[in-house]
Amino acid sequence: MTSHVNEGSQAVWHQLFSDGQTLSALMPEFVMLMGIIALIVIPNLGKAKIRLPMTKIRIPWFFGGQRFKATSDPRMPAIISIATLLIATILALASLMGNATRWILYSGESSEMIVLLKVDGFARVFEILFFGALMLAAVATISRMPASKPSKNLSVKALINNRRQVDFHILLLMSGLGMAIVALAQDLFMLFLGLELASLAIYVLVAFHKESKAGTEGGVKYFIVGATASAIGLYGMSLLYIWHGNLQVSSHVFYADSGVIVIQGLDRAFENADSLAYIALGMMLVGFGFKVSAVPFHFAAPDAYSGASSPIAGVLATASKAMGFIGLMRILLLISLPEGDGSAAWLICLATLSVITMTWGNIAALGSDNPKRMLAYSSVAHAGYMMAALTAVGAWRWGHISAPEEAATWVVTAIMFHLVVLVTFKLGAFLVLALLELDGGASRSGSLSGLARRDPVIAASMFIFMLALAGVPPLAGFMSKFMLIAGIVNVAAGDAGSLIASGGITAFGDLHWVWWLAFAVFINSAISLFYYLRIGVVMFFEEAESDRRRPLPRAWFLRLAIWSCALGAVAFGVAGDHLIVLCNNAAESFFALS
Repeated sequence: MTSHVNEGSQAVWHQLFSDGQTLSALMPEFVMLMGIIALIVIPNLGKAKIRLPMTKIRIPWFFGGQRFKATSDPRMPAIISIATLLIATILALASLMGNATRWILYSGESSEMIVLLKVDGFARVFEILFFGALMLAAVATISRMPASKPSKNLSVKALINNRRQVDFHILLLMSGLGMAIVALAQDLFMLFLGLELASLAIYVLVAFHKESKAGTEGGVKYFIVGATASAIGLYGMSLLYIWHGNLQVSSHVFYADSGVIVIQGLDRAFENADSLAYIALGMMLVGFGFKVSAVPFHFAAPDAYSGASSPIAGVLATASKAMGFIGLMRILLLISLPEGDGSAAWLICLATLSVITMTWGNIAALGSDNPKRMLAYSSVAHAGYMMAALTAVGAWRWGHISAPEEAATWVVTAIMFHLVVLVTFKLGAFLVLALLELDGGASRSGSLSGLARRDPVIAASMFIFMLALAGVPPLAGFMSKFMLIAGIVNVAAGDAGSLIASGGITAFGDLHWVWWLAFAVFINSAISLFYYLRIGVVMFFEEAESDRRRPLPRAWFLRLAIWSCALGAVAFGVAGDHLIVLCNNAAESFFALS
């Protein structure tokens, strides 16, 4: 094994699990695995003893029997989960900030080498996003599933919540581990394995509160539609394998002891592509389109969001959506199609899909009275915004626009920045609804009535989240949408400086049709103002319902998560320079050859 220095960053290649360096590269993932094991073992520790055969001697066994006071605490699983996610986040952040090393983990030797995982800035940024969102959800569930002392009047719902703390947090960490694998995957089959590991856990989390009708219905619908979409996507991968013979995402150059070994990837596979390749990519687009809630694969999303507990709905709208966009970026940006009519038709289909997705999401949100369903349709619209940006980069990647590489990298930076800051205001909005669920439910907009009088700080936080979602300056949502729109315009102009060079005025005829995607994002953002500001009107100007005039539950951990999200929504909008730089470096590593 040797190393190769490329443009100031060190790339290290070694066989998977061949030495101790693998542990260093995958430390956050190993921490997640250890957290899952800890959740299985620690809550089961007790005062049990085992008798030695043929004797009367009993020795401590520690598994089973009467549990210790610490291990029987219903809050223990949440503490383990939060500690695991916090350590994994710190390790990923330290790896991102500490050096520019890229780790390539492969299987096999010589010409049979198959790239499995790639650890770089792109993967680390998404890992931080995943772990951070799941950690906020774990903090929120300390209050969402409270511990109740045994009593004659103990409700069935409270009893079930107390008994399922361990199951909930194991599923939460399993989903995080699957998301991390998706971020690292360089082989489509590895990406599929990570996607399904996360998805299977999320299916159960959506229907976790099975005592509610909405939870059961939403979970079943989400599972059926998700399983169907996954099967279609997997079939598309199999067609791609039949066509090309491997599932590598891109070309990679490896430096081994015997010299330079070049493995040809998918971006060289379609020089003479036929209908089989297009069918395969189309079927894969169905699989990932469901994960990002793109129209027409979004039908199960509103029921899943409204049926799941609000913290899990927030995870669906942020971390799970980001996981789906990793798949779309791998397919649409790293897999090149041939120049000509075929790729042009493919681009037009993607552009049409993005416009329909953002428009339908906003129109459906306008008529929704359920805050969780409204946020679900809002999430559909945001998926359309980012798909429009992906279409612009795809047009550059496939040779339809002669824009500089910096313009395309900037669009990917904008997408990543939007996905990261979305955790603050989208998940934060769902956490406010989680607080309302502790007070009796949040299935109607009336549950937000008079919130400003009941709890001014929480109402102000919710209003910040709504303004950020609408893209109002100076919040993070404005900065992320501004970057998306500006990036699309710069790519469509063919030169990032063409607008300035012409005095700020460029004829529409000189721009690529991709420019109209930026216009569609702008118009749809204006439409969304109505239903976001409507929440503010309900909170500040309508009287609370007669049975909802008491103060909200304290739930300090949940409130801490809400305040953290509100602070992030403001801070990343006013002073998000460092995060933008991190996302830009990650975007550059995404396009860079290993």
